[in-house]
Amino acid sequence: MIFRVNFIKLVLLTAVIILPANLVNAFESKSALIEKGAKLNLSDCIQIAVDNSPYVRRAAFNYKLAKNDVSIAKASYFPTIGVGTGYYYNGTQATRRNYENNYYSVSTNLNQLIWNFGKTSSYIKMQKFNKIAALYTFDNTVLDTIFTVKTNYYGVLAAKATMDINRANVQINERNYQRTKAYFDEGIRSKIDLVNAEVNLSDSKITYVDSVKAYQNALVQLNNSMYIAHAPSYEISGTETFNFKHKEIPVNLEKISEKSDLSTLPANVSDAVLTSKVEKLTVLENYVFKPFAYTFDECEKLAEENRPDLKAYAATLEAMKQSLLYVKREYYPEITGSVGYGFRDQNSTNSFNASIGIQSTINIASKKFEIDNAKLQVESAQNDIDLAKQDIYFDVQDAYINMVQLEKQIPLMEVKVRQTFENFELADGRYAVGLGDYIELQDAKVNYNNAQNTYVQAVYNYNVARANLERLIALPQEIEITVED
Repeated sequence: MIFRVNFIKLVLLTAVIILPANLVNAFESKSALIEKGAKLNLSDCIQIAVDNSPYVRRAAFNYKLAKNDVSIAKASYFPTIGVGTGYYYNGTQATRRNYENNYYSVSTNLNQLIWNFGKTSSYIKMQKFNKIAALYTFDNTVLDTIFTVKTNYYGVLAAKATMDINRANVQINERNYQRTKAYFDEGIRSKIDLVNAEVNLSDSKITYVDSVKAYQNALVQLNNSMYIAHAPSYEISGTETFNFKHKEIPVNLEKISEKSDLSTLPANVSDAVLTSKVEKLTVLENYVFKPFAYTFDECEKLAEENRPDLKAYAATLEAMKQSLLYVKREYYPEITGSVGYGFRDQNSTNSFNASIGIQSTINIASKKFEIDNAKLQVESAQNDIDLAKQDIYFDVQDAYINMVQLEKQIPLMEVKVRQTFENFELADGRYAVGLGDYIELQDAKVNYNNAQNTYVQAVYNYNVARANLERLIALPQEIEITVED
């Protein structure tokens, strides 16, 4: 039987990555870097991560080792050559005379395995299946790398949106403070409204500072997933399922040590009442996405067909079967051939020999337990496959439910954002003409801000859930990573 691995292909996002046949040389090349001011999309970040990932390199090295193990196993069919040389001295003392005998000799021999009743062929097949398993393990490592980058990429987009929302909330509270102060100075509003406005302004600034920290941490996580230390300033773009009003999102940690004082109240302005109009902030403009194209049953089928870890388990099972066959065949003898040549300088002696022999050395009791262990390894490998299939089914089911529910929630949350904004406008207008109180205004403002943040979080959760489902079913996408053998 001939086992051949032509290539393994993962189709990912919107660029083409091709890994050459010589994996070790490919991964020993210089790591991918980011140029200052670069504009990257999700596929660019994935490519950088795959190029730089030490885990992908390790998986590639393990595949290379497994490939060499096949060659080592095949080498058993090649002859072994032995060469030896030496100088020999022998002195004998007797009663009447002494004897001395010394000579120099050189010898060489060639041994060849003729037949061992399939032991070597079973061992070679076992190593070939181990190589296939290593190849699929490499495939699975790439999938995990892609999912990590996607999660962190979406995390940056969500953190940036949340930071923008909280920055706008600070501006809203600043305008509201100016207006309330103007009313208080005119004697229209009480002192408690002014104090509440100051407290709400301080709270909004604290929330904004927390969101800045979360945004910077998200940038660190994205850089970490791409294995880029000391990253320069660059920009990332929104995706089809996470599109922004502003298409390019800055990524900059160069000014991480800068500090700003947010503790002071805004300066008085003369037209505070006139500038109090509510302004709408839309961080996700005309948000639309295509629903996931596969049903749950289709996802389950794709997972069983595509999952590289499941294929690795299957290859391991076949390797264990060949290992069992190899151990059983150890009962059989080996037929070997040998030829040799020797030269001794004493009397210029030359010698030549050739032989064919059959031999077998085995501990019957020990071999029985070795066979029992090999059988258990086969059963354990089969159990791993059964367990993996069960886990895959429930993992896909859980991920599919999460994604579908979020698909349904996002339009509803978008409606809620619009409704809370309209309510905020009404409350602001009522407060401006003296019909509403400050508590009504504050509740409407908090509801609007929370609705926006919840909406952004739902979009983030949906993108991560969708990426996780794509990983679980090993869904082919638009980036190609080819490992040729």
